[in-house]
Amino acid sequence: MRKQIVAGNWKMNNDSKETKALLDELLAKRPEKTTTKIVVAPTFTNLQSAVEQAAGSNIIVAAQNMHQEENGAYTGEISVGMLKSINVNTVILGHSERRAYFGETNDILAKKVDVALKNNVTIIFCFGEELSDRQSDNHFKVVESQLKEGLFHINENQWASVVLAYEPVWAIGTGETASPEQAQEMHGFIRSLLRENISENVANQTSILYGGSVKPSNAEEIFSKPDVDGGLIGGAALKANDFVTIINAM
Repeated sequence: MRKQIVAGNWKMNNDSKETKALLDELLAKRPEKTTTKIVVAPTFTNLQSAVEQAAGSNIIVAAQNMHQEENGAYTGEISVGMLKSINVNTVILGHSERRAYFGETNDILAKKVDVALKNNVTIIFCFGEELSDRQSDNHFKVVESQLKEGLFHINENQWASVVLAYEPVWAIGTGETASPEQAQEMHGFIRSLLRENISENVANQTSILYGGSVKPSNAEEIFSKPDVDGGLIGGAALKANDFVTIINAM
């Protein structure tokens, strides 16, 4: 059975005080008895305190990124070992902002995937098309390329540590959202790629999240689609009431 997951990517928001306040509010308001996995990804400087604060709860703390090398002369970077040393065992890789603003290619992401899996870190792997890709009817090809070049080299057993997050770039931070039907169409296509390229079992077991301006007002309808297993939430994850409403929509 596929896991239902709601993950909040806090991006470059919240200092230490704000992080503590938001996590306090989430801990107080979250559903304690739920089969939905709850994940939050604060900025690097607040990861350790967030892990300590969330200890013993059903909230998993994830990192927003990590470097593809395990150590070395990479000033300003964070390694997988550094994350694991503070009990962070989940990482977001391939977010569209990392691809667009920091030049992360499919080849770089393939290396990050390998390092994460080698160190038993769960991956939330992001991918998705730009508006121009969709307008030119190239969106399926772009998604297929991102998955095949960045992820499909891993072996079947490793897929147990991978969560997919489809994010139509044109629907991130724009207020635009893919219709539930568009989301289902792409999620169904992704699952067919898993079936054709990996295995029926991986296709049936891999969770695929939707990430593109999910809000309390549309979460329930999006999550009702058969191949949508949850969401990677941006702006709405910064408001405890909104995030909890989205969790409850699962």
